[in-house]
Amino acid sequence: MRAVLTRVKSASVTIGGALKGSIGKGFLVLLGVHQEDTEAEAIKIADKICGLRIFEDEAGKMNLNPTEAGAALLIVSQFTLYADCKSRRPGFSKAARPETAVPLYEMVCAQCRQRGFHVDTGEFGAEMLVESVNDGPVTIILDTKEL
Repeated sequence: MRAVLTRVKSASVTIGGALKGSIGKGFLVLLGVHQEDTEAEAIKIADKICGLRIFEDEAGKMNLNPTEAGAALLIVSQFTLYADCKSRRPGFSKAARPETAVPLYEMVCAQCRQRGFHVDTGEFGAEMLVESVNDGPVTIILDTKEL
């Protein structure tokens, strides 16, 4: 799995003109599922998202995890994170098909909720408008093959 995780002051996702999810302080997570991913990758990436210490403490150091910072999560499916850009027109054959990707995406969201986080989501496969006010900016790329 891959995730682009951005520390935000606020973030939201709108589908068809209707607000689907929004958070204040927290992480906007764009999450891509690889065709070979399993539940093990879902657990691994949820653990990393929920424990990453990139919120500032009272001394201004990135030292607090999302729990300590009182952060929420907005997790949005993003199959394009597995784009193959060797040609000018990207291919997406490495991204998991919906029958694999949806349950794993939902598992990541559930794992984060089980850890006590407020989690809002987009809608898998929908055309979404995602807005965020980046904090820092701090953006981290996570890949379960490298964790």
